[in-house]
Amino acid sequence: MANRYLLGFDVGSSSVKASLVNADSGRCVATAFYPEKEAPIMAVKAGWAEQDPQMWWDNAKLALKKIMAEAGATAEDVKAIGISYQMHGLVCVDKNLKALRPSIIWCDSRAVPYGEKAFNDLGADQCLSHLLNSPGNFTAAKLAWVKENEPEIYEKIYKIMLPGDYIAMRLSGTPNTTVSGLSEGMFWDFKNNQVADFLMKYYGFDASLISDIVPTFSVQSEVCAEAAAELGLKAGTPITYRGGDQPNNALSLNVFNPGEIASTAGTSGVVYGVLGDVNYDQKSRVNTFAHVNHSAGQVRLGVLLCINGTGILNAWVHRNITPDISYADMNDLAATVPIGSEGVSIVPFGNGAERVLENREIGCSVNGINFNKHSKAHVVRAAQEGIVFSFCYGMEIMQQMGMDIRKIHAGKANMFLSPLFRDTLASVSGATIELYDTDGSVGAAKGAGIGAGIYKDHDEAFATLEKLQVITPDEAHRADYLSAYARWKEVLSRQI
Repeated sequence: MANRYLLGFDVGSSSVKASLVNADSGRCVATAFYPEKEAPIMAVKAGWAEQDPQMWWDNAKLALKKIMAEAGATAEDVKAIGISYQMHGLVCVDKNLKALRPSIIWCDSRAVPYGEKAFNDLGADQCLSHLLNSPGNFTAAKLAWVKENEPEIYEKIYKIMLPGDYIAMRLSGTPNTTVSGLSEGMFWDFKNNQVADFLMKYYGFDASLISDIVPTFSVQSEVCAEAAAELGLKAGTPITYRGGDQPNNALSLNVFNPGEIASTAGTSGVVYGVLGDVNYDQKSRVNTFAHVNHSAGQVRLGVLLCINGTGILNAWVHRNITPDISYADMNDLAATVPIGSEGVSIVPFGNGAERVLENREIGCSVNGINFNKHSKAHVVRAAQEGIVFSFCYGMEIMQQMGMDIRKIHAGKANMFLSPLFRDTLASVSGATIELYDTDGSVGAAKGAGIGAGIYKDHDEAFATLEKLQVITPDEAHRADYLSAYARWKEVLSRQI
């Protein structure tokens, strides 16, 4: 029997990853990413961050070529394509579908004043009840910046799109988008279940700038002859799934239903939970978008908590406090110190303004050190505990929105490789942590299988998802964990 493969792309800001998944076994047979060193981000001015969309396409081609050769796959073997992508970016194309300028990507902050002005002018109630967020620094505000500062480019725009929309357009020659994508750009009105006309009117955007909307799981378009020749794929291969990186990470971990949580803890940290009712945080400290399986008849919202100061703090500690030992040894060193680090508390917010703190930038602080008692082991443990406590602080906001957090799904990577981090998170939150072997490009491939009808539903698609480990709360010592968390919150309260 001929092989049936599903192709997934994960378009990140550091690399583009591609994976081939055997549709019948559910196993990943080949994976690759380019560039092998982190992709460049252009920062012409402080706070700016841009990338050339052509670079994403070129890296996708290189990754695809490698995995097709590694798997010995033919163009006819690829049955469907799925795309995951860095969220909140802006790509502007002309009538020839050529990019007019570099993409303004997710971490670019130039549009903050445009989002804040819209929030103040339109009012908190209007924005939060319809968009579920402040317009903030999202795609719509970035487009407003282009309109005001680069009018000659703005006048040439035929369509605007997110990074994943751009890759789908290059594959198919057809621009389109999804409700999930529009919601992350602040272009979707949840109350009226349509494009947010009031925000479009406020900014002076023409409705024609928005591409046709297609379902997240569907035959959205097909690989065109030009792209097929360029990539070595078969013309007519369907593109059947698209999702932003955090909704897609949740999909990769089989997180689809209310109360289910997905988490990552790399340079920054994310807790992403699914909500079954339309709701939002009054202070916009967490963000709410349409999850991949959201529809008018089934509310599925992704509530996104982002902590900037996560793995970057752990890396800083490793580099500056314990440079001569491995991360594994650093974890062992931290474990020699009791829960609560004997009074040392670290507030980890040293990587810019934190949305969970209402966009305050308070910096990282180390508190409670006694020169006669504490060592570098205490600092190492307090750093990991502080990262966990920042997660739990944000999760309390999610719980106030009605989310019941009982189980956290995560990939076994980054901070989740640390037993101390995992045990502290489980014991403070009271949630069971399940660790899996998956990634974004594999998730995108399986999403494509759902959209193509190869899998009847997400349970079938992720039936082979490998659970690596389960961590349960340490009930015998939970009071100690909660006491340390309470002390940390007291320290934080004095700083905000």
